[in-house]
Amino acid sequence: MRKVVAAAFASLDGVMQAPGGPSEDPTGGFTHGGWTVDYWDEPMGQFMGEIFSSPFDLLLGRKTYEIFAAHWPFVEGGDPTAEMFNSVTKYVATSSKEPLAWTNSVALRGDVAAEIARLKQEDGPNLLTQGSSILLQTLLAHDLIDEFRILIFPLVLGQGKRLFGRGTKPGALKLAGTTVSTTGAIMSVYDRAGAISKGSFALEHPSEAELARRERMKRED
Repeated sequence: MRKVVAAAFASLDGVMQAPGGPSEDPTGGFTHGGWTVDYWDEPMGQFMGEIFSSPFDLLLGRKTYEIFAAHWPFVEGGDPTAEMFNSVTKYVATSSKEPLAWTNSVALRGDVAAEIARLKQEDGPNLLTQGSSILLQTLLAHDLIDEFRILIFPLVLGQGKRLFGRGTKPGALKLAGTTVSTTGAIMSVYDRAGAISKGSFALEHPSEAELARRERMKRED
């Protein structure tokens, strides 16, 4: 079986749109493209190197695929990331009938969640997402992500496409590793940890004021 590993850059308020440049994705009037660039340092490069250190196939949404396909095949000078991305299989969630020109690209059409669930049952390397905020919402809604590798940057963007949307299924995570860059980015690995465990810090015998507060909340809801 294969795991789906979601790797993403996110701001402190969960925005992941256009981290690499102003022209990546200005849709929705997003004007902060390129917000990760000034934070890049050696520990961040090492964290990304660990993500790519095990065999993987890429699992991408159409827009991220188009960004990558217009960039990585044209990087010269033996860049190791370009060589990796150009050689691996790219699974692309798309409703377009247009052919995928980047070598080793496979379109996932129709019921994308079912297609990815089928891929997970096969033998092969893990399926690694990059960006792909819309695809991530499908993966989250269908509980298909096994591991998160998230880089949280110390800034607030306010608007933009978000890592966790409204359709995300609740669930607990277990921190498997974390490090901090010299520029303040927090880089963490999380594994799935089942259902959310709940408890309460409330008094065993609530006060009259607390009971009244609860009643007000019910009326105002």
